[in-house]
Amino acid sequence: MNKLELLRTFVRVSELSSFTLAGECLGLPRSTVSEQVQALERLLGARLFNRTTRRVQATQDGLQLYERSKDLLSRMDEIEGLFRASPTELSGRLRVDLPTLMARRIILPSLPRFMALHPNLALEISCTDREVDLLREGFDCVLRIGALSDLAVVARPLGSLRMLNCASPGYLAQFGLPTTLAELSEHRLVHYVRSLGARSVGFEYVDGGKTQFQAMPGVITANNTDAYESAGLAGLGIIQAPYSGVREFLERGELVEVLPAHIPAPMPVSLLYAQQVHLPERVRVFMTWLAQVLATELDPVAGGS
Repeated sequence: MNKLELLRTFVRVSELSSFTLAGECLGLPRSTVSEQVQALERLLGARLFNRTTRRVQATQDGLQLYERSKDLLSRMDEIEGLFRASPTELSGRLRVDLPTLMARRIILPSLPRFMALHPNLALEISCTDREVDLLREGFDCVLRIGALSDLAVVARPLGSLRMLNCASPGYLAQFGLPTTLAELSEHRLVHYVRSLGARSVGFEYVDGGKTQFQAMPGVITANNTDAYESAGLAGLGIIQAPYSGVREFLERGELVEVLPAHIPAPMPVSLLYAQQVHLPERVRVFMTWLAQVLATELDPVAGGS
């Protein structure tokens, strides 16, 4: 049995803490994943996981092997890349997580050109607005909008999204056009939260270089950008969104900008990936392409060249 394949299976089980999830990710039956881990344990003469009916947890030996295996597998990818005659020979599987609206409107429409250049790559694309755990869920890279809280991974800043406030013509016909912050008490806000049950910060704006929040009434709370945007289009309240995401609606008159002097701070956009001495070439190539696709949609990184 190929020792590198055993290590790849072991690494994915370590990252997902699950034989079942690792099998789904690798396209293998759970029984095969278990057999490969057992074969590696016999080969090394060490127990790599503590297994219970509810969880799989790496032993101390397993943790040591995991750190060394990641670097070894990355080195092998790099060595293989040295002898590829063309970029079309990049192969393997990429698992990425993308923000829903950005994936649908910008990235996925451009993806056929990338896949035509690299037909031997296979992509697993997750689209979600929650903060996925890059390491535990086994993602090669994650595109994230907003402030970063995960310090265990590498963050590559790509730029920022200009924000604005907007509402539908129907909403403005009913509630009027707000011209001052004081008037917001007579208006409705569509609230956005990352998880239902969390408290909304209210209407966000920058004053004197500092982010401020103003409480606002509203009967709709969404935890998904599609639902949030749709609520604004339906006239259920004011929304605060990236300009690139609502540009087409503004151009068609389906949304109208309001309070342009009181907008939220730009939202940073970053690529996250695991700290590795040798990043796999397929991951590096995909991230470079992704940065190029988004370049025209983002304001440059502050202080960048």
